[in-house]
Parts: sequence; structure tokens; C-alpha cells
Amino acid sequence: MYRTIRTLPFSAQPFLAHAFIMLTLLLPLMAYANNDQDEINHILKLKTPPFGVVFEIVEGDADALEWAIPQVVKFSEQLKTKFPDIGIAVVTHGKEQFALTKQDKKTHQNIHNIVKSLTQDKDIPVHVCGTHASWYGKKEDDFPDYVDVAPAAPTQISHYEDMGYEKVVLDKPE
Repeated sequence: MYRTIRTLPFSAQPFLAHAFIMLTLLLPLMAYANNDQDEINHILKLKTPPFGVVFEIVEGDADALEWAIPQVVKFSEQLKTKFPDIGIAVVTHGKEQFALTKQDKKTHQNIHNIVKSLTQDKDIPVHVCGTHASWYGKKEDDFPDYVDVAPAAPTQISHYEDMGYEKVVLDKPE
């Protein structure tokens, strides 16, 4: 009739307690980080804005710029309305960056038009990762002039952060 209740060895109990506490603390932060609009709203509430915002896009989906670039347009308009002098940049370094090749211009004409407008009309640079491109046999001249091929996207993002830019990682909207 009696059951034996197994307990964890004493040494595992502090580890599990620590893991539970960390999970409890991190879950709200993870939820916050996954809502891009919340991140933009946080910046918009600041009295003094950051020097700029760098949008990071890194997806395994080749068509991710179809949702990501319109998000950049929307968020940059919100930021520029409140802070006209704020700098904005875009760094894309997953498979989605290949939508910006000259070869894929017809397939992704709308994205090319928007990116060209961002870079030429709104002074928002759009960078792709040269290292990632090279892994797929792509070179700088495979991208149009309005797309900057950075040697390494993580380094490009670090340069922006060193200048005072706030990084916002774009996640696919639900």
C-alpha cells in the first residue's frame, strides 16, 4: 500500500531551484524580446533617443524580407516621426539576404523597390553579409549598388552598437 517517493539527489536540488528561478526571470524577457513593436514603443518612450536603431534580420526563410522590410519601413517611420534625427540601418545576414541579389530582382521586385527607396530616398543603409554570401558563391557585384555588402554582418552590427545604435532583432509577426 505504501509507495516510495523518489527524490532527486541532494546535489541536484540547488541546480533545479536555480534553473527554475532563471526560467521564471527570463520568460518575461523572452516574451518582450519577441514583440518588435514593444521594443520600438520602448524606444519611442525615451526622453533622449539612442543615436540610432539597427534592425537585424537573420532568418532561414529565403522569403523573409517580404515581411521584414515592410516592418523596417513601419518602424522607421514611427521612429523618425518622434526623433527626426535618429539614425536607422538594416543588416540582413540569413538566407533572406539573397532576395537582394541582382539575379533575384525580378522575383522580389517589390522588396528591391522598397530597399532602393530606403537607401536612396530615406538615407537608411541596407547591409548584407559578405561572409555568408561567399559561402553560397556570391560576391559583392552580385548585389545591386543600393545594397551594401559588409565583410561580416555581426561586425557591422557591432560597429553600429559602438556608435550608440540600439539593436532590434526582427522576428516574424505571428
